[in-house]
Amino acid sequence: MPYVEVRGNSIRVKWWSGEYRLDTDGKPTKKKRYDSASARDDGSPFRDEQEAYEYGLDRESDVRNQRNRRKPTDRLSMPDYCDRWFADVDLRVRSNRTYAARLNAVIKPYWTQWTVDQITPVDYDAFHRYVTGKYSHNYAKNVLGTFKMLMDDAVVKYQLRDESPIVEQRRRGRYTKKQTRRVKRKLGIRSVHQLAVNAHTVWGFSGWAYIWTVAFTGMRPPGEMFGLQRGYCSPSWPQAEPDEELREEALQRYEALHALRVQYQAYAADGRHVLAAPKYDSWRTLVIPPFMHEMHSALLASHDQPWAFLSMTGRHLLGTDFDRDYWYPIRDGAPERNSGARHRRWARPAVPAVEEMAGEDLYRLRHWHKALLDEAGDIPRVAIEGRLGHELPGVEGVYSEVTIRMEERIVEYLQGVWEKEVVGAGLWTPAFPMPLPVDLVQGASPLFSRLPVLEYE
Repeated sequence: MPYVEVRGNSIRVKWWSGEYRLDTDGKPTKKKRYDSASARDDGSPFRDEQEAYEYGLDRESDVRNQRNRRKPTDRLSMPDYCDRWFADVDLRVRSNRTYAARLNAVIKPYWTQWTVDQITPVDYDAFHRYVTGKYSHNYAKNVLGTFKMLMDDAVVKYQLRDESPIVEQRRRGRYTKKQTRRVKRKLGIRSVHQLAVNAHTVWGFSGWAYIWTVAFTGMRPPGEMFGLQRGYCSPSWPQAEPDEELREEALQRYEALHALRVQYQAYAADGRHVLAAPKYDSWRTLVIPPFMHEMHSALLASHDQPWAFLSMTGRHLLGTDFDRDYWYPIRDGAPERNSGARHRRWARPAVPAVEEMAGEDLYRLRHWHKALLDEAGDIPRVAIEGRLGHELPGVEGVYSEVTIRMEERIVEYLQGVWEKEVVGAGLWTPAFPMPLPVDLVQGASPLFSRLPVLEYE
């Protein structure tokens, strides 16, 4: 007979599917396998327990008369289904590696004895307890999210199940405190300046420009910064834009402004160096204040490579251990180093730690950039989120657009912050590096590059 249970504001009915669970050898046991439903066939919830009970009686009638029995040929083991699902998804290299790890390390080993249609809500609840009890909060959340995609596709795309075993409902039972975000330390512009000074000590003028570029554009480090090429920096762009339609539009729009183009991100994955579209395909144009245009012009005039930011040895930054050799000394400080030190490293003075950034990622400067723009008070949200590569949800995202006046206001405000808080406060700034001879730069530096070590996605 069907069994009806009330779960919060929903009513669920369970009935015997006519099948039995399998043991570790794949042989049927005496333990029955049950199916369940929380709504009628049209998707509307049951009105009362009687209606749910009658629905269960109808399903049991279907089972007895073999009208709703899943064909054996339709039944697919979970490991095989995971492989099939993974082969069909269209992911980038880094995402491929992440999803494969979740499937192979957790999901496939746990569900190795199940077929896709055997998993019930009770089975999922046990899996949920197992994952959340064994792994960290973030990793468990990602694994469960992947499993939900698997089950949703099993219902909608592959039709291997009638409904997902994941029953979403309002919280009941023991209260657990909601996780809160880590409180951000207050980060002033003097701390950002100290980071830039440290970067200049560790890395040279390229490091100075790198820190200020993240802080005053909000570009995603390290991917978008590593992927920035000479042709997409303000000294060359938009005149160098390969897309004719975009070039003409940008030349007209940014006639009186300096701008750079976020076109790629570069990262290492599976032993390869990959040049891909920005995260979420967030291609965008960023207006920059005059001081940053001058900074980038001096940086690009000092070397003949197609990449904006180079390593200490003049190569692409993907070939470095960026955190260990660059970011950690910049953030945490480093002792003085003499010219005769081991490993033939260059001499440099002691680097002070930036206490406000202790334990923080460089990504913190991207957050700082948003807070900086928010402080202006008169820059519309659509302009700020667009600058960060985000899309506004709902009606606001559909009807809003970034106007040239908004971008002019951003430039005016950022230039004012620089002149008041850095130059006006008398903070140290380095001299621009000596430029290469003009004929050498023009003859040896392509605006864009597809180096052999980089593969385009």
